[in-house]
Amino acid sequence: MALKIRLSRGGSKKRPYYHIIVADARSPRDGRFLERVGAWDPMLPKDGPRVKLNEERIQYWLGQGAQPTDRVLRFLDAAGLKKRPTRNNPHKGEPGKKAQERIAAAKQAAEEAAAAKTESAPISEEV
Repeated sequence: MALKIRLSRGGSKKRPYYHIIVADARSPRDGRFLERVGAWDPMLPKDGPRVKLNEERIQYWLGQGAQPTDRVLRFLDAAGLKKRPTRNNPHKGEPGKKAQERIAAAKQAAEEAAAAKTESAPISEEV
């Protein structure tokens, strides 16, 4: 059985509250779970205690092979329970292929216009 440590949504409409649970990976988000090991209240201010973790039980489930989701892994990294590997995507800020083609076409058109302007400009020579 593949175990996940993930978020389960609670709260009312537009007032989210999440329980951090251990569940089978195949079960639905808000469905059956094995144990509730924490909570996250995103509505609280960032400097307050937004995340509550039962560190002892989380360590137990990590030892049993449970894999945390990305968001839960961020919480565990902040608490010092599990290290989150840094990601490196040097191409993230670059425009897509189509946008690069449009930029190249616009640049080429600007160069052609500048070249045509310099060719058509009369050269005045005074002797």
